[in-house]
Amino acid sequence: MTGIKATGEKTLMLFSGRAHPELAEDIAAQLEIAVCPTQLRDFANGEIYGRYDESVRGCDAFVIQAHGAPINKWVMEQLIMVDALKRASAKRITVVMPFYPYARQDKKHRGREPISARLVADMFKTAGADRLMAIDLHTSQIQGFFDGPVDHLFALPLLADYVESRYDSSNVTVVAPDSGRVRVAERWTERLGGTPLAFIHKTRDINVPNSVVANRVVGEVEGRTCVVVDDMIDTAGTITKAAEALFDAGAAEVIVTATHGVLSDPATDRLKNSRISEIVITNTLPLTSEQRFDKLTVLSIAPLIGRAIREIFEDGSVTSLFDGNA
Repeated sequence: MTGIKATGEKTLMLFSGRAHPELAEDIAAQLEIAVCPTQLRDFANGEIYGRYDESVRGCDAFVIQAHGAPINKWVMEQLIMVDALKRASAKRITVVMPFYPYARQDKKHRGREPISARLVADMFKTAGADRLMAIDLHTSQIQGFFDGPVDHLFALPLLADYVESRYDSSNVTVVAPDSGRVRVAERWTERLGGTPLAFIHKTRDINVPNSVVANRVVGEVEGRTCVVVDDMIDTAGTITKAAEALFDAGAAEVIVTATHGVLSDPATDRLKNSRISEIVITNTLPLTSEQRFDKLTVLSIAPLIGRAIREIFEDGSVTSLFDGNA
């Protein structure tokens, strides 16, 4: 069965790009439906072809794509899928992008730079998207880039519940890896019952991407289990240097949690060879066998996305999924 019938004979249809089919299947299982059969293939020159094998006329369509590497290919594929749905008379199209592409390019740091996160939103609107869904945006302002509803979901409850089940909260200090993550870290401390908060003051060389110049710990971490919270781990330079700064300040143990495991080289080697005890991420992005290692724990985000899709389809409330307190 590929659709759910609801009041007024609405039909929910779930579509998936090729980037992360396992996640789409997990979400479909949560909804007790099947992913709609779709033809997607590459021409010899790299162009992408897409066609749906069933009628989509009048449906409530949800199009899932994970934007891992090669990110530009998967963005283009999802745009093509949205365009095909629009031209085939789908009633409403929701783009599900667990990891929002180009989210770090959300403002101009210097002259003559693009705001690529806004460009992504514009492209999906032009293609025919009515609504976007994403998890843990790099900055909340991205919600305003799209001219329509944006469902900004949070993985905090999932990650925090795991940390609570594994570590003694009475000896935990939540650590923001930079000043921009302090508000997120504050939500963590509230979720964990008022644990202490610390943050890493860091400086960057704006001319060198993925480069951190210096770290300084602000807050009490000596003898404590430090849980570093971030939205993504890319090359792991920020995280591993933050961990070293915490150990230098007397931390007993360092745990890292992040929603998105980008894990670009040399992230895996850096994390494996670090003194970090455990790295906890979700499966918003696919991982290769080379990216998996003993200290890495991957939690499923499918129940959260499945619940959000159901609420949207049934015109219910998703507020509790937005505030990080679900």
